Amino acid sequence: MKTVPVQDAVGMVLCHDMTKIVPGETKGPVFRKGHIIMEEDVQTLLEIGKEHIYVLDMEKGCIHENEAAHRIANAAVGPHITLSDVSEGRINFIAEPGLLDVNVEALHRINSIEEVVLATLHTGQQVTETRPVAGTRVVPLVINEEKIRQVEAICAEYDYVVGIRPFRRLSVGLVTTGSEVYHGRIKDKFGPVIRKKFSTLGSEVMGQTLTSDDPAMTRDAIMAFIAGGAEMVVVTGGMSVDPDDQTPTAIRLTGADVVTYGSPTFPGVMFMVAELNGVPILGLPGCVMYYRASVFDLIVPRLLAGEKITREDIVSLGHGGFCATCEVCRYPICPFGK
Repeated sequence: MKTVPVQDAVGMVLCHDMTKIVPGETKGPVFRKGHIIMEEDVQTLLEIGKEHIYVLDMEKGCIHENEAAHRIANAAVGPHITLSDVSEGRINFIAEPGLLDVNVEALHRINSIEEVVLATLHTGQQVTETRPVAGTRVVPLVINEEKIRQVEAICAEYDYVVGIRPFRRLSVGLVTTGSEVYHGRIKDKFGPVIRKKFSTLGSEVMGQTLTSDDPAMTRDAIMAFIAGGAEMVVVTGGMSVDPDDQTPTAIRLTGADVVTYGSPTFPGVMFMVAELNGVPILGLPGCVMYYRASVFDLIVPRLLAGEKITREDIVSLGHGGFCATCEVCRYPICPFGK
């Protein structure tokens, strides 16, 4: 490349986007690659701090930043992801709803190649509406093509680097325990919360059964939902250490295999995961009703994406499992559960 003063650049073609930044207002290209510089553009270029422009004289074996971004993105992209147009040398990965699945090992190898950049949101994050989840570009305006070939070779070793596992649409049975609700002493407030959470994730609560603190009654309600075609059952309430809280006992009475009772998450310590003939049964503590983000939001999206949750999965939640209880909750764009 060679540099040319902007006053002498009239009639020349820009070889990259020119960015204008107004703090607190905007950031974006004021002129795009391919723009022919006009006399009236000179003042604008000077105002955005551009006293010179580059004129490309591409050496053999080098490629432009736009081509590099396209090749990286096409090599790394996975299912249910579309790619944006290139802007200022960058391409974004636009995800459909589902569970973000990033191959962290491949991502690290790609970013270990000097001048190559691929950045993502945390893997395992729920995506409930179409949104960008990753972006790629190269650092210089032109890059040695061999580096891009290295990226493509790495990506070829894996199914994909950035993809989405769509949420399955499950029929969910909801059992709400507690004599105070069963006998009508207080109004159930758990049901609407659970219905909304599952609706956001694309599943439907097929019905809700109220039970007392009798574990046999709760067991029978769980079994009735499974017999009726429920693909997941969640049981709310009765998860603490109080003698009247018998939900863990009721879940065990179904004969389900218990993965865990207890989770290293705040909120969500008194959480239970079990499975009966392939149907997940979850015991949800009261915090799920009161907190926007809890252990429910860390585990249920993974189950809906087809994961089989293990005890080790639960143990690993400890690092990042302490909610900062921010004044304004922005979950899942936060450290909780990451």
